[in-house]
Amino acid sequence: MLHTERDGDVTVLRMDAEENRFNPVMLGALEGALDDVDATEGPAAIVLSGTGKFFSNGLDLEWMTEAGQEGAEKNVDRVQALFSRVLTSGVPVVAALNGHTFAAGAMLALACDERVMRKDRGFFCLPEADINIPFTPGMSALIRAKLDVPAAREAMLTAKRYGGADALKARIVDLAEGEKRVEPVAIARAQDLSAKGRFVIAAIKREMYAGAIEALARPFKAG
Repeated sequence: MLHTERDGDVTVLRMDAEENRFNPVMLGALEGALDDVDATEGPAAIVLSGTGKFFSNGLDLEWMTEAGQEGAEKNVDRVQALFSRVLTSGVPVVAALNGHTFAAGAMLALACDERVMRKDRGFFCLPEADINIPFTPGMSALIRAKLDVPAAREAMLTAKRYGGADALKARIVDLAEGEKRVEPVAIARAQDLSAKGRFVIAAIKREMYAGAIEALARPFKAG
């Protein structure tokens, strides 16, 4: 489900559950791993990655359908809480986009401090306009907080699939690398950020992203 390993001051969290969709089991694993890193002292950073073809395909819509409206709403609330936690983390988080990064998976990547994407395969995509699922206010606020206006408009309204080169050009990602370099480069970037003071970094982020944090805290109501 989630593999954890250390590389210097960097903890690598590697999601390994096929499409890495967000359901209570995956969310519990991610929350527990973040708790473990937060409990440490001294320099620290996180690299969040996936395995195989997928970084994450977002919400587990099949699980949410079976869980009914109340279960689905609670799952979305928990996903938004994860976005907010990563967005405001005093421990820097770098996303290593090893493969397809779609919908809520793309939003989790945006919540990270930096993104390193594979340049030869895999897409970054916000497909909501094509699958007829509107963004929640919190999701919209997160995307608009992290992307330039033209990129946010294009990504949200056209559901464009960005390869590594296009994502770099649109400033959705910070670096685009070959398959074998994505995770090592992300680890190096995370290591460079690891010595920053956690309290100060978290305080700066809470002010910088105040609007998105407030919107992400609003309970989700289906329909």
